Amino acid sequence: MQNPPNQQQTGAITFSEYDLPNGLHVILHEDHKAPIVCLNIAYHVGSKNETPERAGFAHLFEHLLFEGSQNVKRGEFDTYITQAGGYDNAYTTEDKTNYYEVLPAHQIELGLWLESDRMLEFTLGEESLRTQKDVVKEEKRERYDNAPYGTLSERMMRLAYKKFPYKWTVIGDMATIEAATLTDVKDFYNTFYSPSNAVLVLCGDFKSADAKNMIEKFFGGIPNQNGHLSRPLYNEDEQLSERRETVTNEAVPLPAVFYTYPMPQEGTDEAIALDLLTDILSTGRSSRLYQKLVYTDQCASEVSAYVDLREMPGLVWFYAVGNEEDSEIAPMEIAIEKVLSEIRTTGVTEIELQKAKNKTEVRLVASRVTTSGKADQLAHARLFFGDTSLANSIIDRYLSVTTDDIRKAAAKYLLPEKKCTVVFLPPKE
Repeated sequence: MQNPPNQQQTGAITFSEYDLPNGLHVILHEDHKAPIVCLNIAYHVGSKNETPERAGFAHLFEHLLFEGSQNVKRGEFDTYITQAGGYDNAYTTEDKTNYYEVLPAHQIELGLWLESDRMLEFTLGEESLRTQKDVVKEEKRERYDNAPYGTLSERMMRLAYKKFPYKWTVIGDMATIEAATLTDVKDFYNTFYSPSNAVLVLCGDFKSADAKNMIEKFFGGIPNQNGHLSRPLYNEDEQLSERRETVTNEAVPLPAVFYTYPMPQEGTDEAIALDLLTDILSTGRSSRLYQKLVYTDQCASEVSAYVDLREMPGLVWFYAVGNEEDSEIAPMEIAIEKVLSEIRTTGVTEIELQKAKNKTEVRLVASRVTTSGKADQLAHARLFFGDTSLANSIIDRYLSVTTDDIRKAAAKYLLPEKKCTVVFLPPKE
């Protein structure tokens, strides 16, 4: 099925898409500007598909999938790619796991063979499992346990989510990582790593007819072992009062306060409005929060706001960092609430909104300049929303937001009783 873009859509990506009989959804985007190709395979599985006893397993499995497959020995996957003049990587989120390779165009079959081989059957021994457990645990120590404010995400997720499996972080914890067994690995692979739970995107310098033949050759014979997968239902109760935690026993350089507010899932009109609002509030020195906390009140050295977009309801984040080791938290909190109260009441100006739209349009268009960027956006739209064309229409949806849309979204979601707060204070000697 060919899907020509709406000519009014900014930076639209042309693509065709189809399904293999085994359920694998394929998306093709020809781009002959440079002799390279990007192969992107996204699996619809992330940390929210884990059990509490195996928190962090999806991310651990991402590491394990590079350890060997039916015809690729341990440690050879990356070697094949680099010796062919390409590069590869992968990442795991709460909602998906994504693998990609960028290669010279004449090496397209190499990428297809490597990815199909580990979708068909991967191999793993105790040594590989032990090695990758140690790698992930070291990553956790470096990025979370031993970094200033490093425990923030773990603490905030426990406050913000009481039931849904967003309540643990993608990295998991030491105990659940260590507890993983080879049986767990095989069960996870057999459950989630099947063609019908994946999207394959090929972008770059190729002819679609040739690509279809190659994809059929490498992926067409892979059996689909699973039918419909059960997925966790969002079951959080409405938050009616602030949830708060103060941390005084971690080595942080300056006092800091972090907020989150619940927000609707990615792709909704309100999520788009809140995304633009966080840009208005904190991007650049002319932004409202920077002007209020850094310039006028001089109670913070740094302030920011952003959205954490997810397949299920995510979070709007705010934070402020003090000027000195003994800075008070209260002035920062009062200043942030004053700004948010003004937004809930009077909204934003047309000039502020247009500035945020301009920045967002530039960012979204720039993110699809590379073949890997386009492949990622096409895979994401199909995997989360079942509609690849949303990769194109998303820009126009941002541009259609009004000041009233933003005021209504703020008045609905950014309320004092709906926030979760984590405060970090430097330890007293």
